[in-house]
Amino acid sequence: MPAGRKLVIVESPAKARTIASYLGDSYTVEASVGHIRDLPQPSELPADMKKGPFGKFAVDVENGFEPYYVVDADKKKKVSELKKLLKDADELYLATDEDREGEAIAWHLLAELKPKVPVKRMVFHEITREAIGRALEATRDVDDRLVDAQETRRILDRLYGYEISPVLWRKVRQGLSAGRVQSVATRLVVERERERMAFRAADYWDVTGTFAQASPSVETEEGSFSARLSQLGGRRVATGRDFDDRGQLRNADVAHLDEQRATAVAAGLQEASFAVLSLETKPYTRRPAAPFTTSTLQQEASRKLRMNSRQTMRTAQGLYENGYITYMRTDSPALSSQAIDAARRQASELYGPEFVPDKARVYASKNKGAQEAHEAIRPAGDHFRTPAQVAKDLSGDQFRLYELIWKRTVASQMADARGSTASVRLGADVALEEGTTQAVFSASGTVITFRGFLAAYEEGRDVDRYAEEQGGAAGSTKGERETRLPQMAEGDALTGTDLTADGHSTSPPPRFTEASLVKALEERGIGRPSTYAATISVIQDRGYVTSRGQALVPSWLAFAVIRLLEENFDRLVDYDFTASMELDLDAIAAGDKDRVEWLTQFYFGDQGKAAQGATAGPQGGGLQGLVANLGEIDAREVNSIEIGEGITLRVGRYGPYLEVPGAEGEEARRASVPDDLAPDELTVDKARELIESQPEGDIVLGEDPESGHSIIARKGRFGPYVTEVLPEPELDEGLSAAARKKALAALPKPRTASLLKTMDLQTLTLEDALRLLSLPRVVGTDPESGDPITAQNGRYGPYLKKGTDSRTLPTEEAMFDITLEEALAIYAQPKRGRGASAAAPLRELGEDPVSKKPVVVKDGRFGPYVTDGETNATLRKDDAVESVTLDRAAELLAEKRARGPVKKKTTRRAPAKKTTTKAKAPAKKAAPKKS
Repeated sequence: MPAGRKLVIVESPAKARTIASYLGDSYTVEASVGHIRDLPQPSELPADMKKGPFGKFAVDVENGFEPYYVVDADKKKKVSELKKLLKDADELYLATDEDREGEAIAWHLLAELKPKVPVKRMVFHEITREAIGRALEATRDVDDRLVDAQETRRILDRLYGYEISPVLWRKVRQGLSAGRVQSVATRLVVERERERMAFRAADYWDVTGTFAQASPSVETEEGSFSARLSQLGGRRVATGRDFDDRGQLRNADVAHLDEQRATAVAAGLQEASFAVLSLETKPYTRRPAAPFTTSTLQQEASRKLRMNSRQTMRTAQGLYENGYITYMRTDSPALSSQAIDAARRQASELYGPEFVPDKARVYASKNKGAQEAHEAIRPAGDHFRTPAQVAKDLSGDQFRLYELIWKRTVASQMADARGSTASVRLGADVALEEGTTQAVFSASGTVITFRGFLAAYEEGRDVDRYAEEQGGAAGSTKGERETRLPQMAEGDALTGTDLTADGHSTSPPPRFTEASLVKALEERGIGRPSTYAATISVIQDRGYVTSRGQALVPSWLAFAVIRLLEENFDRLVDYDFTASMELDLDAIAAGDKDRVEWLTQFYFGDQGKAAQGATAGPQGGGLQGLVANLGEIDAREVNSIEIGEGITLRVGRYGPYLEVPGAEGEEARRASVPDDLAPDELTVDKARELIESQPEGDIVLGEDPESGHSIIARKGRFGPYVTEVLPEPELDEGLSAAARKKALAALPKPRTASLLKTMDLQTLTLEDALRLLSLPRVVGTDPESGDPITAQNGRYGPYLKKGTDSRTLPTEEAMFDITLEEALAIYAQPKRGRGASAAAPLRELGEDPVSKKPVVVKDGRFGPYVTDGETNATLRKDDAVESVTLDRAAELLAEKRARGPVKKKTTRRAPAKKTTTKAKAPAKKAAPKKS
């Protein structure tokens, strides 16, 4: 880099490219590709440190919770590149995101690069030419308080996870994890499933009818409307909301209609004369929703675009880094004055001046502790680009999300929707067994006379468990749709037709969706919206939660984990305690609390130097003492859930299974629980069905016609399998124990084969078993090498084998019907990975901006990946093959190039002595002041 240039460091390559396009030739913009340093795993510490104070957490808890940071192995090359660029620079600009994480990245860069030139912290909320220009003129120093808050959170999560997770490993299953936010999020999902399991449906009936003016005049509107029976004999008719989750009425004064009574009412009203009892009209006004925060964007994208939280944040990150939207991690719904002017101007141009109120709307966060350093998420720039203007540059998820953000932002500055809501009560006398009584029906309708912001956007809503029970009343509305009642007056005669009795059942509480779980976490003040996507991904990756459509379903493993935490670490999964920790982190960021004192109180409790007003540690004491004094945890009890009638579900090493005690002297009966069976669907009857369907002992399938040996099927530790029963060997009774053992070892072993994925013990036939036992099957002989080619089933699925050369087969059935010609064709393809054959590209994306080579998407052993022929980068979980863009592929390839090749681990002798730790550098004060 020529002398006199300025070095600007950002997090991502995409962000670097966009910013570089706005800066002149005197600037070099480079990406750090995220964090360059972090706490290492204790096993990765230098040998002389493993037994020292850093050995357990890579944090010295005895000396001010001093962290030991190391440069990530895949970032050493990147750090070297940055140091080289810095040598030729006369100024350093740290342009990482303006939040705790971005501030920490900037601080770590300072500590590692040790610049000798002036350093400026450059912050902005959007990547536009104007915003970058303003940021260059308003630089500042690194904010130590934000760094303290991020560092405290990182250390807190390390202490929490490293103390609690080993308990889960010992008592539930290896490889599990606990976390400050993930465990609480899992508990929310499990508690909702418990509510569904305890739920008992209640049946109730209602009566609906269609009504119209008996004698419509010229002045009144002809037309009919629907209404629902709301009162009978002066008592309100029960609806679904009047029942609790046990199926009991909350209020005994309501009239609970059963089928007989509802049918009698409907029949008695067939010839009745109805009249309007009352009519009330009120003005209707609806305000637009506030601009997007991180949380509301995730919720709305889930409802309207069916995008999960991680996918939403990934897409928003791309839009931000390419200059289309403002920063996507924010708790604030506020807009800058420039954004308000842009939204009002655009609303007036597109919809008319009457759609813009006289005064601008100002929004503020309702959440305590909200971080309002940023604006709301909105289109970037002082003049918004419409969806039509960006359609040529954006496609797929990026276009849909931009359009959603644009609509929400513009609508937030538009006028209220206005109209009127009319509510009518009509009645008639009905003769029942106990005598004549009055039946009252109700209906309402809304007419919107001025659509206002609805012309641009309408907010989505979560599914309401009572929607059918309450909102389903004919003619009723809550503003989502427009309905109209005919013009009527009190006392008008009405005719009633289609009077029908209908039965209903109450619904259990709905499962969380990603949108409603994000909303629940935010309402409780747990975690930060910017971390919700990662939290939901973690609990899914750990097997605690699975998705069924949009619903989040907890696994039985999650039940066991949450039970252990509730019974032994109840404060750590308490919602209020977790929220209070988040407030304390905010206080540290504001400089109102000291991080060392707070961590001391959390970890050591009252035995440490407690800070005044600090959050009490778990169970009122410290985390360290709590874990040390746990006592004995009964692992069998923790992993057991009572289903009823003596049936117990146990979470085993290989998955959940049911167990019911056998009769006296008999073994307990067991049955596996299908993966697709949700916990609330496992009733006593279903459990009995599963147990009864499990065969007891061996299943005799028949005899092998060639050998005459019996073929049986049985359940094994690793799944069902078939085997042959060999005749009992006849051995000389005079053999010694050693000779007998040797003779038995020399006997032929029975053929055994696992069932294919498509097979089931209940429907397995002798023919199926013999096909399995015929493997490995000789397909033929390679005409060139003379080696036999066999098809067989292995640990990782079906494959071909020729000498030492193995190739994967596409299906299990191919083992039985693949021909020699087809096998040779597979072997004729070039090898890829561990013997796999090369596949044609799934998609062609275009030219990579760095290597100038064509980028394609391919399917690999570990999933789909993008490649330019030189560098391969695996697609992330939410990068769909169908929608991945060239920009996203280029970003993944750039990140992979920055990491460099993965070095193989080698055994190296530990250094003689190393006393200097890369701990938190005194460089906090060493950060150069703004020149």
